[in-house]
Amino acid sequence: MAFLVFDSGIGGLGVARELRRLEPAQGLIYLADNGFFPYGEKPDEVLLPHIVEVIGKAIAAFSPQAVVVACNTASTIALPALRAAYSLPIIGCVPPVKPAAAASTSKTIGVLATAATVRRPYLSGLIEAFAPGCNVLSLGTPALAELAERKFRGEAVDVEAAIAPLFRQEGGQHIDAIALGCTHYTFLQPEFLTLRPDISWFDPALPVARHTLRVTGDLTPGKNQNAGTAFFTGEVLSPALLAPFGFTGAGTFPP
Repeated sequence: MAFLVFDSGIGGLGVARELRRLEPAQGLIYLADNGFFPYGEKPDEVLLPHIVEVIGKAIAAFSPQAVVVACNTASTIALPALRAAYSLPIIGCVPPVKPAAAASTSKTIGVLATAATVRRPYLSGLIEAFAPGCNVLSLGTPALAELAERKFRGEAVDVEAAIAPLFRQEGGQHIDAIALGCTHYTFLQPEFLTLRPDISWFDPALPVARHTLRVTGDLTPGKNQNAGTAFFTGEVLSPALLAPFGFTGAGTFPP
């Protein structure tokens, strides 16, 4: 048996890497819906049925023990429908607002995410629950996920222009902690830290991996013929790019 890790592109590979580090024996299957990338600019009425359909087909094809929706945009819209449709554990992503708020001394924090994540009540609910004493400034941008995809393929990228509008908001000069609300942004951490080393940047990958293992703690790691393979609905990435994340095979989905 194996866990299915799902994302719109390469972002979920950061979660897969942390899962492998924490539980090396656990088999993982990766599914990138990069044929429909980017998710963040598409309307909800298009995204919801599409995500449910793709993940449903993957569950039928791969018979995973659990599904990790390692995509904030997908999590904020599709988790209730997926959990209603399937009995296996389905774990989603939560922008790390809680640790960012706890770490902030200025009580002004930022949230970087896709436009879809920023506009949904899901994020405002997190802010109300976990950052009630903070001034929370959010920026929904289509640029960062694309920059992460380009960097992953070896291109040099510059994030400064993409994140500058966050700091131009009223009170933005006081931001001292930022929650990264998209798993793609894991791969831009070096650029963020170089640009603003004075800010604490909170990445969702490790918390999602830890939560996954807590939720699935009663499951026994097992074999699955597709474990160790990454599947793509669009361009299939080269094995050389996938090997550092423990994936030795790659293929097209649906097969």
